[in-house]
Amino acid sequence: MVIAPDKFKGSLTALEVAEAVAAGLRTARPQVELRCVPVADGGDGTVDAAVSAGFERRAARVRGPLGEPVSAHFAVSNHTAVVELAEASGLRRLAPGVFDPLHASTYGTGELIRAALDAGARTLVLGVGGSASTDGGAGMLAALGARFLDNSGGELEPCGASLTEVASVDLSGLDERIGQTEVILATDVDNPLLGTFGAAAVYGPQKGAAPEDVLALETGLGRLVDVLTKQLGEHAVAAAAQPGAGSAGGVGYGAIVGLGARVRPGIELMLELLGVEQAMRGASLAVTGEGSLDEQSLRGKAPVGVARLAALHGVRTVAVCGRLTLTQDQLHRAGIARALALTELEPDVERSMADAASLLTALAPRLLD
Repeated sequence: MVIAPDKFKGSLTALEVAEAVAAGLRTARPQVELRCVPVADGGDGTVDAAVSAGFERRAARVRGPLGEPVSAHFAVSNHTAVVELAEASGLRRLAPGVFDPLHASTYGTGELIRAALDAGARTLVLGVGGSASTDGGAGMLAALGARFLDNSGGELEPCGASLTEVASVDLSGLDERIGQTEVILATDVDNPLLGTFGAAAVYGPQKGAAPEDVLALETGLGRLVDVLTKQLGEHAVAAAAQPGAGSAGGVGYGAIVGLGARVRPGIELMLELLGVEQAMRGASLAVTGEGSLDEQSLRGKAPVGVARLAALHGVRTVAVCGRLTLTQDQLHRAGIARALALTELEPDVERSMADAASLLTALAPRLLD
């Protein structure tokens, strides 16, 4: 049996979920071979999942979203590196209740990329999700040598608030190793950069942006596209409309235009990178899951990706979760035969999260019914 869950956010890492499920399955089927392959979709927990799959964890001292120094991690295997934006520039790096959507920056993510290049990376997987900023990737590019200039040629602080003042972008100083590196953007969202479904409008409020902030951020991102179009041509316009350009506050756009990144669905890429397909061969059951199985799960999240991969190998998929809001019909259409939630054993959500590991172990044997 293959155990391939994502994290239970705020409760357990993907590895801890897999271990708890494995403990429960062993009590019911002591003789069964269990293959634990914790997964991630490019967001929080991506580096942890890569490390579980045999990548080496590396640390780097970088800027947090508001400029404070933080110790962030990336993962390396041979010449492939996995960089997780949330490690350096994520909402989790902010104090509880503290937001600064106009001034938060992805500068630290660029520093992480530079550290990965220093470690010898020639293929770089950039997992995005959970970002604290809406800077169009300006901070990331600045850390790699780009300069964002105003009308007088002065250098701007690369953040959402300053984008409205951008008159030109000097990309000549970008780290030359970028041109020799395959950059792959792993994202589970398909939003464009601008408009009703864009980075500022959809995700800005989640980062503390008031309506007037959303307008300012949208204006700044539009200004960035206009400036880059004058310098780089229509490619800059096309990139803004590309699905995934709006991911992580527009980091997708910055990666496409500035780093030449190729966009791939996060879960598809991570399943490949983590060796989940190999684990599926010859399996009789796949167990997946995440903290909340809901409508968002159907938009390319880890459990659905695992179920699709399992189906290709004729393997039945079941799921565990903290809470379940999907109907049985929705589960079936996603390729999941059945799902069990921790709330079936402990209805109190706070207690369920606090005692998730033991509840998963108790629940796991019921997956075999």
